Amino acid sequence: MKILAIETATEGCSAALDIDNSCIHRFQVSPRRHTELILPMVDELLREANIHMQDVDAIAFGRGPGSFTGVRIAIGIIQGLAFAHDTPVIPISSLNALAQHYADVYTHVATAIDARMQEIYWGLFKRNDQGIMQQITEEVVCSPTAISKLPECNWFGAGTGWCTYNKELKSQFNLNLIGYSADVFPSAKDVITLAKSAYIEGNIIPVEVALPVYLRNKVVN
Repeated sequence: MKILAIETATEGCSAALDIDNSCIHRFQVSPRRHTELILPMVDELLREANIHMQDVDAIAFGRGPGSFTGVRIAIGIIQGLAFAHDTPVIPISSLNALAQHYADVYTHVATAIDARMQEIYWGLFKRNDQGIMQQITEEVVCSPTAISKLPECNWFGAGTGWCTYNKELKSQFNLNLIGYSADVFPSAKDVITLAKSAYIEGNIIPVEVALPVYLRNKVVN
């Protein structure tokens, strides 16, 4: 199984390639440079693995939510690659990828990406028996003081929203916040982990029906 993944929904720009459970990846925090960075990253990975795009079984991508421009870049890139080689795609939630980064350490992750306009992209995730973070509430864009009700368990917070709205988010937890990391972005490496699970379960789609997720009509870069 060979899966290529890209993630450009936030300030982090990344690509990853997994071949039979061996993953190589590239990651760089470079806001507004995703367009110039992402394809060279993909090319580097293919060269390093000594394969061609036609050898790839599926292309996974961070479908958002996130920056309108960043999510649109991901859609444009995977459309170009997938249409050219008739490759199926796997859309992965960028919030889910963010939570997956901590799956080896925490069972419950509360993700918050700064959505500007005094709002956050918010999602709650729980690790299953296979080590995959699964969504347990609907992903929303909302005020940090209007987040979904939290199940009673220990939570770890992740994402830029925990920096911008730290006080507001912490006030929504009682004593069940065990820590948080605000300087982390969704990455293609974690998209790969989720995509491999989706691929095994047959959750792949043709590229023409792949859609971005913005969560709100009024978008902000």
